[in-house]
Amino acid sequence: MADTPTTSPETRSDAEWRSALTPEQYRVLREHGTERAGTSCLLAEKRAGTFTCAGCGQPLFEQGTKFESGTGWPSFFEPLDGAVETTVDRSHWMVRTEVHCARCKGHLGHVFDDGPAPTGLRYCMNGLAMNFEPAE
Repeated sequence: MADTPTTSPETRSDAEWRSALTPEQYRVLREHGTERAGTSCLLAEKRAGTFTCAGCGQPLFEQGTKFESGTGWPSFFEPLDGAVETTVDRSHWMVRTEVHCARCKGHLGHVFDDGPAPTGLRYCMNGLAMNFEPAE
């Protein structure tokens, strides 16, 4: 990340977001972009810890909910309580459920109903939208 603005993530201006994020992170988190499949270093992350929002640091997913989906994006079957919100996404001639950070509203990815037990959900996240904090 570039210089961290002093403004709360919930009220940052576009200029503050651009200075806080890399251009690639900005495209995903603020412009609803998608990273190329298979490019995230978080795909191989297997250590105990927490995946957090790259925009504001909000804890999103625990390592224990991550699974290998074979899609090319980090996938989880359950977010932390209150960490994410969803909206209907009607882009690209389809209807999907978009997932965004509950704190800063940054675009994280989409959720699908083809995941494993116990939830049956697959939170298909952009690695660029997240950071990983290893457990101590």
